[in-house]
Amino acid sequence: MKNTLYLLMLLVLSSFALPAETITISGKISNTEEKKIKIKGESFYKEITLKSDGSFSETFPISYSGSYTLSTKNNRAALYLAKGTKLNITADDANFNPSLAFSGNGSVENQYLVKKSQLVNSMLGNPQTFYSQDETTYLNKNKALKNAVLGLYNSTKFTDAGFKKNEQKSIDYFEQLLLLNYPAYHAHYAKKENFKPSESFPKFDTTLDMDSDTDFLFSNPYKQLIAARFNQKVSENSANMTEKELSDRILTEIKKIKSPNIKNSFLQNLGYQIRAGNTESETLYKEIMALSTDTKFKEDLTEKFNKIKGLIPGKPSPKFNYENYKGGQTSLDNLKGKFVYIDVWATWCGPCRQEIPHLQKVEEQYHGKNIEFVSISIDAKKDYDKWKKLVDEKKLGGIQLFADNDWSSQFIKEYGIESIPRFILVDPNGNIVTADAPRPSDPQLTELFTKQGVQ
Repeated sequence: MKNTLYLLMLLVLSSFALPAETITISGKISNTEEKKIKIKGESFYKEITLKSDGSFSETFPISYSGSYTLSTKNNRAALYLAKGTKLNITADDANFNPSLAFSGNGSVENQYLVKKSQLVNSMLGNPQTFYSQDETTYLNKNKALKNAVLGLYNSTKFTDAGFKKNEQKSIDYFEQLLLLNYPAYHAHYAKKENFKPSESFPKFDTTLDMDSDTDFLFSNPYKQLIAARFNQKVSENSANMTEKELSDRILTEIKKIKSPNIKNSFLQNLGYQIRAGNTESETLYKEIMALSTDTKFKEDLTEKFNKIKGLIPGKPSPKFNYENYKGGQTSLDNLKGKFVYIDVWATWCGPCRQEIPHLQKVEEQYHGKNIEFVSISIDAKKDYDKWKKLVDEKKLGGIQLFADNDWSSQFIKEYGIESIPRFILVDPNGNIVTADAPRPSDPQLTELFTKQGVQ
């Protein structure tokens, strides 16, 4: 989880908006779970099937030079693709980051990204420790970090002039990102509610262009900067707003954006609000479809919307049949005759784990009543032992199940679940009561149980 967090924070890539260019990547990724790799960019998606030995070779067009992500089922890394790229990639998925290596045209830039990611990860260390530091220590650490990255930058003999130029700018964006993050992150990790930095703490540079398509395609820190600033703007004085009012405000701000790629990105984030339980999903869906120019996203959003339209009270619930912690398999059909309260979670999910004590109290309150409590873990297979250990250590009650294919498990996909925790209530006949039930920590849950006749 820590590596993923840092990857999202630290990838610094470059780009220019260009007509479509054809590139070639090849190589060998051994020990993958699915024999597939995926390359993702802005409005770009390419899936490559590996040969039995893990080798591959593909030639395909890209519409811009810059930031992409290479991923397997269990790992991912930054990838820089540009005009003339002819890149060879090798890695062992069982030891991904240390084994990742590049050769060929574009290898210098990509190897630099690997080294920089390793450098930053080693200097930042644990996020809680890093952001809990006092202002002076934090600023000194940031200065040392930037100097170390600049040292790597200056010692690298880049072959792509555009990458070199824009990478330097992105290093500055990363510095700004760390400054912008500090107040909120320090308040959280140091447990200092309402923390505010001193007047001498460096201010965010408000002269920066927050609507640059070129910089968006170029720099991951820039993406996070504009997202953070956008969220600050739309969240101001929003505590008492309804979900519809907040969505309308977000849409109003998105419509002001000139960059097509930034606009598409924010619309994609807003698309997470299209879910079972949101009565405004259809209106929001139509608005997003009218504004987005990302064909793949619109296809995926339409597929999700069509699924959640069927997740209405009284309709038969999608079914599951997963491994039970206590042995064997347990299906939804096995539980007919009782209400079923389903918790979709994972060991790495902080908000999920925060609900555990509340769920245990609810389970105790309704022990022996006409309801079963089912927790479905969507941990990856590599974290199977971690799941079993946590169930044992926390003495988790109810029925503990392990989904067969994490996020891609059929039950998860049929419910259109894209974020967790997620709670679902099914009636004794196997029909949906609500596809988006209150959390255990929400008093409305027991009110729902009473209304439905759980006793």
